[in-house]
Amino acid sequence: FAAVIAARAGGTISADSTPAPQATGGQAAAPAQPPGYVGSDTCVVCHTEGDSLKGTPHAQANNPRSPAAAAAHGCESCHGPGQAHVDTGDKTKIKRFTAMSAKDVNTACLTCHTRSSHADFEGGMHSARNVSCATCHSVHSPKSERAQLKTVTAVETCQTCHKQEAMKVKKSGHMPVREGKMDCTTCHTPHGSNNVRMLKTGNTLNEMCASCHAEKRGPFLHDHAAGRENCASCHDPHGSNNDRMLVAKDPMLCQRCH
Repeated sequence: FAAVIAARAGGTISADSTPAPQATGGQAAAPAQPPGYVGSDTCVVCHTEGDSLKGTPHAQANNPRSPAAAAAHGCESCHGPGQAHVDTGDKTKIKRFTAMSAKDVNTACLTCHTRSSHADFEGGMHSARNVSCATCHSVHSPKSERAQLKTVTAVETCQTCHKQEAMKVKKSGHMPVREGKMDCTTCHTPHGSNNVRMLKTGNTLNEMCASCHAEKRGPFLHDHAAGRENCASCHDPHGSNNDRMLVAKDPMLCQRCH
């Protein structure tokens, strides 16, 4: 297996089975790899999908946090040292994210993605339910314009699991998600949050709602306990076939409590 790679790359195999970089046409030789590493140039001889990284954040050589940075190891930054895999051809000798547990996948991604909202992923609702980074994101074959999602939009990604909420959005009264004015991440932080329901703002649902519906914050002349405690007591935030996204029609809505 190693000999095949060497032959395709036009190189030779040294005594320690590490491909020997060659300088041609006055070009400088590639820097020597640490023990156990073979370099991305060796990987792409067989794994042509590595070309799909071009133009993505993982291929930004000027970003010191990117696998393509000079101080990093390219493909092996995520997949681990590849020498044993090259020597034997054994797929188990390299990290394959499709064969790894959700916990191991997340550990690999969180090695670099530790800032901003990613800092709350461990211990979050998705992590606790064995949802991995690779469940929603694709490094090699992203479909979205941002965030390297497996689908074209964030809504399509969320609704692969949250089918009940996705169906509510299709009702006559709904958040302006179908019109593209907002999406699931307008209210929720998918990577985890210290707030209820992974909400972006506030410690309660009412604080999240009031971040847009400020006129509903109060104080009111006639206080309504149901509204003060939870907006969702009367409204379904994802959608409803009732007026003003109410969970029930009048007078049944009021008669549930009164």
